[in-house]
Amino acid sequence: MFKSLLAVAAVSTIASVAFAADNFATPKEAEAMVAKAVKALGADRTTTLKEITGKDKKWVDRDLYPVVYDMHGKCIAHGQNERQVGKDLIDLADADGKEFIKERVSLATSKGKFWQDYKFTDPVSKKVLPKSAYCEKTGEYIVCAGVYKR
Repeated sequence: MFKSLLAVAAVSTIASVAFAADNFATPKEAEAMVAKAVKALGADRTTTLKEITGKDKKWVDRDLYPVVYDMHGKCIAHGQNERQVGKDLIDLADADGKEFIKERVSLATSKGKFWQDYKFTDPVSKKVLPKSAYCEKTGEYIVCAGVYKR
C-alpha cells in the first residue's frame, strides 16, 4: 500500500510539473516571439506596434509578450503595460536597482542580439521575479521578449 501511495505521489508531482511548464514560456519561445516581431515590424511597423500594445492574441502567449524600445530607451510598444508606451524608460531600475533599459540599449548597440537578466513583475502571478529577456536590435528599435525564472 505504501509503495502504491508513493507511486501516485510521484506521478502527481511529475504531472503538475509538466502542467506548470506548459503554462509558462520557454527561452526558445521568447526567441521565436522576437523573430516574429522583428519580421512583422519590417513588413508593417505601424500595425505591429499597435497590435503589440493592444495585446492582440498573436502577441500574447501565456506570460510571453514583446516589448519594443527605441535606441534611447523610450518604450514604443509594450505587450502587457500600455502605460509605459511613449515614456522615456532609460533610467528605469529593477527591484535590485539594476538600470536594465540602459544596459539593454548598450547591449543592443554593442551586440545586436543578446540575453539579459533582471527582475520584473510577472503578469501571471503579479510577483516580481527574476527574468531573462532575449533582445534583438532591428534598425532603430530593440525588440525583447522574456521568460520568468520560476
